[in-house]
Amino acid sequence: MKMPRLLGSSLLLLFGLSPACFAQSQADDGAAAMLAVSSPGYADAVAKNVNAPVNLAISSSSILQFPNGATTSRIIFATDDSANAAGGSGFSPQSASRRGDRRANLSTIDGMDSLATFSGAFINQAGPSLGVFFPFTFIGNPPAAGGTTNIPAQITTVNLHLLNADGSVRFDVPFTFRDLIEDSPNFEESDYRSGHHLQYADAIHRAQFFNVMGNDWHTILRPQFVNDVTMTIPKFVNVQFPDGSVKSIQAYSAGTLPDGTHFVLMLDMLFNALFSNQVISDINAGNFTTDAISMTLFPNTFLFSIDTTGKESSCCILGFHTFVRDPTAVPQPRWVTQYASWISPGLFGGGFQDVTALSHETAEAFADPFLNNRTASWQFPGVPANAKVCQANLEEGDPIEVLPVASIPITLRERKEVFTYHPQIIPLLQWFEMGPASSAIDGAFSFPDETALPHSALPCPK
Repeated sequence: MKMPRLLGSSLLLLFGLSPACFAQSQADDGAAAMLAVSSPGYADAVAKNVNAPVNLAISSSSILQFPNGATTSRIIFATDDSANAAGGSGFSPQSASRRGDRRANLSTIDGMDSLATFSGAFINQAGPSLGVFFPFTFIGNPPAAGGTTNIPAQITTVNLHLLNADGSVRFDVPFTFRDLIEDSPNFEESDYRSGHHLQYADAIHRAQFFNVMGNDWHTILRPQFVNDVTMTIPKFVNVQFPDGSVKSIQAYSAGTLPDGTHFVLMLDMLFNALFSNQVISDINAGNFTTDAISMTLFPNTFLFSIDTTGKESSCCILGFHTFVRDPTAVPQPRWVTQYASWISPGLFGGGFQDVTALSHETAEAFADPFLNNRTASWQFPGVPANAKVCQANLEEGDPIEVLPVASIPITLRERKEVFTYHPQIIPLLQWFEMGPASSAIDGAFSFPDETALPHSALPCPK
């Protein structure tokens, strides 16, 4: 869902889904109009180095560099964007050391300091890659060994302080969803076909290894709110384009839903710099550690891209996952991290709501923590065959996002409060294998809705 030199996540898609209820929203400066012609999706990110510069105060006088050779700024998440995060000090090994000396899990990869992972592989069963061997690395300990791996989920929440063009305050967008996040299926337990009293990502993990796992095998997230920050967002930022020209570009659009909830569409280049700097800052402060999944969560904040002329070209990215590394250290530290936005009702259709993005990115981090799990090139379900929109990676959330309904409702009760969440349905490992049958629970290719994907992936046309 992708940053100091950062590595990447899932792909932004522009088909299939349409925003809901925007005729009723009270928006200005084009925010509602932009959403009305957009589709929710996710971004591919590239890993970054932790010793990139840090500058937490990016203003209207800052100059962001449009990526060279690109037709859209969206590629910023898949490039080394150190120039966009200029200023300040970088990585401090002493301040990034783990607090205490406690680890809930241990790296199983020689030469790496990170969380627990296990490895496996599959042989592709159809298409041009028939017979090709694809290895993978997942978060957790080996399924057959059983037992429980506890992984800290270190969360920074972000509030937005929006400025007008003259520098005056427009309004604030606070992150008011902490309790709902903590009480969501990502961290609270529910019953699934793969077991009772499970967190969402653990339920999916167990579903795809159900027939080989020990009965007591679990991979559990322990949420910890480690920081709460406010980011000041200027109305305009300067962007330098490949031809050398510098243009003032609108940094955000914002609007208000009928219930008073604010939403923000932010320029991806600005967001990338802010997110990268915040992650490095949290690493330097010891808030994010290598034995955890770190999460930087935003309130109704979605990303748009511009083309080489500075015009808006696509919207809206909801999240990405990536990792940060120090390539000069031995063993090499790697921080698995992600961005996701809370999604209020009425913003998008297709079941994209509340924790859809967070569940998507968490499932993908479990299944591709270091962004190197490759697969045969696969088509998106129900989308006309087109090699330009195929993918060849084990990003487990992406195939579902183009379906008419991408999420499944799960109602949880916390004391007297009842809330219906909408985590995303997730394709299982077996879907990517392109086989006629699945070795997962019930022979399924998706979970928890086992009917969402009735067969495995179709090979991409040559």
